[in-house]
Amino acid sequence: MPGPATPRPRRSWLRMFFVGLALWVATVVITYLTGNANLIPTIVLLGSFLAPATFVTWAFEHSHSGEVTGEIVFRTFAVGGVLGVLGASLLESYLLHPSPWLFVGVGLIEEAVKLGALALLTRHLVHKSTRDGLVLGASVGFGFAAFESAGYALTATLTDNGLSLMDLVTTELLRGFLAPFGHGLWTAILGGVLFSRSAREHFLLTGRLFWTYVGVSLLHALWDSMNSIAVVITVVVTGEPWQRHAELFTVVTWLGLASISVVGLVWLLGLVRASRRKYRPVRGYPLPTDARWWPAGRPPR
Repeated sequence: MPGPATPRPRRSWLRMFFVGLALWVATVVITYLTGNANLIPTIVLLGSFLAPATFVTWAFEHSHSGEVTGEIVFRTFAVGGVLGVLGASLLESYLLHPSPWLFVGVGLIEEAVKLGALALLTRHLVHKSTRDGLVLGASVGFGFAAFESAGYALTATLTDNGLSLMDLVTTELLRGFLAPFGHGLWTAILGGVLFSRSAREHFLLTGRLFWTYVGVSLLHALWDSMNSIAVVITVVVTGEPWQRHAELFTVVTWLGLASISVVGLVWLLGLVRASRRKYRPVRGYPLPTDARWWPAGRPPR
């Protein structure tokens, strides 16, 4: 007789965040005091991966089936993130050119490569549910965000005057704060829809998936173009160059980002609620730790 199942430890994501944050702050301080440029990669990696890895861990702890293990979450985060960054860089280099529709193209390409990476890495899963798609989609999206942020942070460090620790820290703080509302959120939505309409060992391309892809790509495009939109709004409202009204420009930018985030979060919550209606807990049956939800309220036979 096997012994009682050991419950999965909770709130490890919280410990991960605070330990990682303490290490990042300590590295920044020591780099500032010593001027040791060898610590720059440590700052870049800790700052870029802290928020994405924390949110993926939180999602993994709170919502998944037994088939979604730590191994596949790590694989979708690391491999999926790298595949997404490489694919997006290649396609954007050859397909995009300066135009008013540039950010729309960026959104369509980056959401497509993340969706492709998710489908490639999870194609062998037997049971595909909305809940699993949300977690694994978020994992790919946050992996993409982490590697992308590392690139931006490293670029911000290199200035005409040499290494700029202040630019590096500012970039990582800003991107870390915004990380939960960008790539991870958008790809989680795509993953939830992809998995919700898929059969055993097969993904189905449906109209709902297509329009979801278009929708998250437009959210992505609006997010990337918000600075340009804020410039136009500021100039139209004041009739003067936007540089003279930096406060209004900042307010419009942040209100726009907040509005896009709210739309994405509401969309995500709708998918979560739909998955809970479809997969509800079973009463009267002991549940193993790796499967807390069964379809239609019936345990496996």
